[in-house]
Amino acid sequence: MFEWFIGRRYLRAKHKHGFISLISFISVAGITVGVIALIVVLSVYSGFTNGLRDQILGINSHIIVQRLGGPIGNYELLREQVLAVEGVTGATPYLYSQTLMSSASGGSGVVLRGLDPETSANVISLGKQMIVGNVKDLVQEGEARVPGIILGKNLASDLQVDVGGRVRLISPSGPLTPMGVIPKVKTCEVVGLFESGMYEYDSSLAYMTLLDVQNFLGQGDIAHGIEVTVQEKDLNRADVIADRISKKLGPSIIAKDWMSMNRNLFAAFKLEKIGMFICMTLIIIVAALNIISALVMVVMEKSKDIAILKSMGATSFSIMKIFFLQGMVIALTGTTLGVAGGLGLCELLSRYKFIELPSNVYPMTTLPIEVLPSDVIIIALSSIIITLTATLYPSWKASKVEPAEVLS
Repeated sequence: MFEWFIGRRYLRAKHKHGFISLISFISVAGITVGVIALIVVLSVYSGFTNGLRDQILGINSHIIVQRLGGPIGNYELLREQVLAVEGVTGATPYLYSQTLMSSASGGSGVVLRGLDPETSANVISLGKQMIVGNVKDLVQEGEARVPGIILGKNLASDLQVDVGGRVRLISPSGPLTPMGVIPKVKTCEVVGLFESGMYEYDSSLAYMTLLDVQNFLGQGDIAHGIEVTVQEKDLNRADVIADRISKKLGPSIIAKDWMSMNRNLFAAFKLEKIGMFICMTLIIIVAALNIISALVMVVMEKSKDIAILKSMGATSFSIMKIFFLQGMVIALTGTTLGVAGGLGLCELLSRYKFIELPSNVYPMTTLPIEVLPSDVIIIALSSIIITLTATLYPSWKASKVEPAEVLS
C-alpha cells in the first residue's frame, strides 16, 4: 500500500530541520528506557514479594488450625481429622511460648517453638534451613538427658554459643510459693543452628521437641494448634482449603491461611507495585509527547507533499494512515528494544547477583529478580497503546491540510 511506502520514505529521509530526526531518536530512546525501567522494577517487586512469601512459608505453615478458647488436648485425633480433608498434604502439632534465654555471655528474649520431629518434616522447611546439626538431634535419649534446642544463626551469635554449648530457658510463669512466683529455669544443649534468611526469625526463634516444651511450660499434654500444608499448585487457594477444614471440624475450630495472616504485608507490596508502575509509565508518556512534537513538525515540513497527494486523489484517511504508520514504527521499535533490554538486564541481575543487600535490613542477601510473563505483556501493551495514542493528533492534523490553501 502506498501509505506504508510514503511513511517509510519519510522515516528514512533527511529532514530540512535535523532537530526532527533528533526528536524521533529521543522518542525511541525514551520508550526504550521506560520499558526497561518498568520491566526491571516490577521484576524486583515480584521477586521480593515471592521471595518473602517463600521464606515466611519456610518457617510457618500454609494453614494454622486452632481451637477457640484455648489449647488442644486431643491434638493427635484432630491432626488425623485434618489430614482427611481434601487438599491437605501434611499436618503437625505445635506449641509457642515467649520466654527468656541466657548463656554465659548474655541473654535475650526468644520465641520458643515446640514441634514433633517426625511429622513436622512434611510441614515446615526447618530441615532445609539447618546449617549445623539435624532436626532429629532434638530427640535426646536417657533419663538424665539435657533437652536439645535449635537456635537461629543470629540468636546463637548474640548469645555467643555454638553446637554443644548450654543455654538456660527462664519462664516467668513458675510455681507460686510463700516468697512469690519463682521463675522456672531449664538448661538446654544446643544441637543445631538454622538460617532462614529473615533476620527477625534468625535472631529470635528457637526450636525444641513438643514434649520438652510441654514439660518446660508445665501445662500437660497439649498443643496450641495444628500446622497444615497444601500442594504447591494450591498455594494461592489455601483459603478455600482452610474453609473446608473449618466446616468439617465444626464451629469450635478455626483455620487461618497464610494469606489472611499476612494480608496487610502483601497488600502493601501490591500497592507499591501499582504505584511504581504508574511512576515508571510517566517516562513512556514523556516519550510519547516527543512523538507528537516530531510528527507535528514533519506535517508542517511536508505540507506541500500532503497537498499534492490530496490533489492526486489521496483521501484524508490515507494521509492520516501515513503519519500513523510513522508513529507506529517508532512505538514498536522503542517497545521491542525496551523489552529485549529489560529481559537482558533482568537475566544479568538474576545470574550474577552483583547487587548485595544488608541481611539485617532485608530478608534477602541479593537483589531478587522474578520476571512474570503477565507483567511483560502488560508493559509492552501499555507502551504501544500510549505511543499509538500520541500519533492520533498529528495524523489528524495532517489529514486536515487543504491543498488550495497550501499550493496557492
